[in-house]
Amino acid sequence: MRKVVLMIILIISAASMSAQKDYDYRMEIGGGLGLTGYLGDFNGNITKDLKPMFTVVLRRNIDHYMALKLAMSYGKLKGSSAETNTYYTEYADGKYNFNNSIADANFSYEYNFWPYGTGYDYRGAQRFTPFISGGIGVTYCDCSNNVFTANIPLGVGLKYKIGERLNAGLEWAMHFSLSDKLDGVKNPYGISSSGLFKNTDCYSSILFTITYSFMPKCTTCNKE
Repeated sequence: MRKVVLMIILIISAASMSAQKDYDYRMEIGGGLGLTGYLGDFNGNITKDLKPMFTVVLRRNIDHYMALKLAMSYGKLKGSSAETNTYYTEYADGKYNFNNSIADANFSYEYNFWPYGTGYDYRGAQRFTPFISGGIGVTYCDCSNNVFTANIPLGVGLKYKIGERLNAGLEWAMHFSLSDKLDGVKNPYGISSSGLFKNTDCYSSILFTITYSFMPKCTTCNKE
């Protein structure tokens, strides 16, 4: 009987030690690339004139369901008055073209639909999860009239845990800016308008990212 009790104690101790090695990580850092596209007065097609975009990502994992993300990106916005179905008197010759550089920084909240974790976690965390995100950011556009404006990013995506510290993500987001000058032209209709997001430009982005997890949580204390 004593041998059986001793064996049970050894098994429980081994399981406990194994569980303590399954770390959760507070932070992730990495980068990625993808495509961005302009939507505004001179383009109404979300899949047209897509240009490369690069991003750097820093993520703070609150728990298995929630995270905060800071992303800084650089890309191009392209469009032409020849590609619009709307008749603008000043641009009727179809010769207005732009290829403007943009840089943005966005701070977003992410919600995971499934508990996302190490993939080896004894609490049943998942290797992958779909998520939604929303936040606030700023955009700088290098165009004829240089623009610095706020933007509201709303997105959906999927995260996948490649390994204990390596993560992959794919996210599509729409960035609603507060400016009508990202294409270098303000109000080509010639009719004044007001209100949040009234006749303003926006852009979409689809980005694939790789991040590295660091700053493991304490597994032997009750501080968190």
